[in-house]
Amino acid sequence: MDEIAAPATNLLVLTWNGDSWTVDLAISIWLAILIVAVCVAFWLLRFRNGISLSKFEIDQAEIGVGSSKFSFRPNLTDRQVGYAIWVELSTRKIGLPIDLEHDVISEIYSSWYEFFSVTRELIKDIPVSKVKQKSTQAIIKLSIEVLNEGLRPHLTRWQARFRQWYERETKRYEASSGIEVIDPQKIQSQFPMYEALSQDMLKVNQSLIKYRNKMRQLVIKD
Repeated sequence: MDEIAAPATNLLVLTWNGDSWTVDLAISIWLAILIVAVCVAFWLLRFRNGISLSKFEIDQAEIGVGSSKFSFRPNLTDRQVGYAIWVELSTRKIGLPIDLEHDVISEIYSSWYEFFSVTRELIKDIPVSKVKQKSTQAIIKLSIEVLNEGLRPHLTRWQARFRQWYERETKRYEASSGIEVIDPQKIQSQFPMYEALSQDMLKVNQSLIKYRNKMRQLVIKD
């Protein structure tokens, strides 16, 4: 049997068998253990710490809350926060299209206010150790911009004015008509600045829908 062996080491031996035209590879048990350890370490690093192999991009101008554009590799904390925000946006009348012919503005404002509080708590609950990471800082920055540049201006301008007017008009309507069952959509459409309010509300709504979509991409992105 004609065998030609590559220079041997303690870790790897490559042998050529001329009779059977085969190549035999012998790996030391220590090398095998090292390979397995590296694979396990990589798995833990990627899946336990949530490290993604691909970058995620956020364009604030696309959402309508700023001009910054940044990309990062999201970690598990980023995905968890993004998932929680996405659920809030998807289950409240905030990240879903508004139809003012059927939706009640006062209920929309209540939903927006609750979302404001929930998002603020989610940001506050992020561990300080994670805030040092640039990717987590990006998520925090975007979320704060959505609250301060997206929601707050509209709520500051319109919410108190509309709620005070709506409560007064509802009571007046009940007193004049003598009935307790009223049409809230009909009453809200009579708000003196209804067109300006509704246009601004729909604009904010579109921004929040884009924000919800971006959080969904963050959660499902490989």
